[in-house]
Amino acid sequence: MTVNDIKSILEARLISGEEHLEKEVHTACGSDMMSDVLAFNKDQSVLLTGLCNMQAIRTAEMMDIVCIVFVRGKMPDEGMIALARERGIVLLSTGHRMFSACGLLYEKGLRGGATYR
Repeated sequence: MTVNDIKSILEARLISGEEHLEKEVHTACGSDMMSDVLAFNKDQSVLLTGLCNMQAIRTAEMMDIVCIVFVRGKMPDEGMIALARERGIVLLSTGHRMFSACGLLYEKGLRGGATYR
């Protein structure tokens, strides 16, 4: 699945990163707790979050996340957008809630990886 597919499925607004819309995404992670995201070590992932601050961008950068989708219509500030552009991270915003957004992507075949035990 590509970032552009995710944008389409979630009816998301592109905030930045138009040049990276064809990047492949293999897994997804949905969380507002960046400590949980740090425990999710997958490359080429999308992060769905309602946390709209610089920490989300920094965490995505450390985890090689290619796209952040802000749920519930959240919009990042200019500083976040600038940092994401520098790091090549696509930013999207969707009106869907976290549960619905994750469900829509799961329904289309995007998975989150191994289960916790």
